[in-house]
Amino acid sequence: MKRALATRLPVIAGAFLAAACSPVADTQADEDPARQQLLETIEEVGSEAPPDDCLLYVWSGEEEPDIEFDRAHDVAKGGAISCATDTSPSRFEAAIGALREAAQSGDKARLLEQLGIPLLYIDEDGRQQDLTEEQVDALFDDIFDERMLEMLRKLDLSQMTVEKDRGGFFQLGTLWLVVGESGRPQVVTVNRQALVEAAETAREQTELGQGRDIE
Repeated sequence: MKRALATRLPVIAGAFLAAACSPVADTQADEDPARQQLLETIEEVGSEAPPDDCLLYVWSGEEEPDIEFDRAHDVAKGGAISCATDTSPSRFEAAIGALREAAQSGDKARLLEQLGIPLLYIDEDGRQQDLTEEQVDALFDDIFDERMLEMLRKLDLSQMTVEKDRGGFFQLGTLWLVVGESGRPQVVTVNRQALVEAAETAREQTELGQGRDIE
């Protein structure tokens, strides 16, 4: 991706700059101060960005990118979120926040809205199932028991690890988020076996006096 991205970024940045300088853009910006500020910020960022800066490419597909947040939070375990997922950190933050709030509220419907279907479910014995919406609904209490909900309540973007072209995951792969067709990250894998392993690893590290977050 980097070679293709390197050739596209100057074009993308140039398009932003041209839009910022065109008479039509000036007229629209006069009517919308927020848009003017966005164009000026992108112009400034684009002029300083390295050729492999994936955020410029990601922002080109978003109507209202959160430039300040994305710049501050793009680095994750495994690499840049934008380069690994073709999506901005702010979109992952929104998805993680929605998961966290759904778990805190105990609202089943809100949690189901954050899932991609089919959902890959791996139980504690390692058995895998691709679940339909009806199957997820029937097995909901098994998939999202109190231990899993407690993990969801504590989700934080800073804990996420990314893998190129695969998405982002938490706690040894207990939860995988992948960007769907809508551009919104969704949960596509729930792995209870990994949750158990993460808990055991955390306990061992605590006993050794090496308590730290489990990726």
